[in-house]
Amino acid sequence: MTKGSTDQHILIVEHDEVTSDSYARMLRLQGYTVRTALSAEDGLREIQSSPPDAIIVDFRVPDFDGLEFLRRLRARSDQRSTPVAVVTGDFFIDDTIAADLRALGAEVRFKPLWLEELAGLVDVLLKPVR
Repeated sequence: MTKGSTDQHILIVEHDEVTSDSYARMLRLQGYTVRTALSAEDGLREIQSSPPDAIIVDFRVPDFDGLEFLRRLRARSDQRSTPVAVVTGDFFIDDTIAADLRALGAEVRFKPLWLEELAGLVDVLLKPVR
């Protein structure tokens, strides 16, 4: 696992403040600059104001789900290749939804994510950027 650099910005879109704060704290300890959003709409606004290097989005985020978030993100020409991971506590994602997520270029991971798993996920997301 490689430690991040402060010029790598990660956006976490997660409705649960405790989870969002935990992820942010863990990634900051790894050297990343982290912003958070508590809803899909807030996440899209954050992206518009300051595009991140990678995004971690909860599948069950308010406003609309992670799949719709990803569709809206990919509809923006400047966000078609931003690395995204969709994280969920739903261990039985419908095969069609899982295929759609992969087709839109998302990594899919299951909660809970501990420090090593989260840092490893970000490493995977940022690997092409390095």
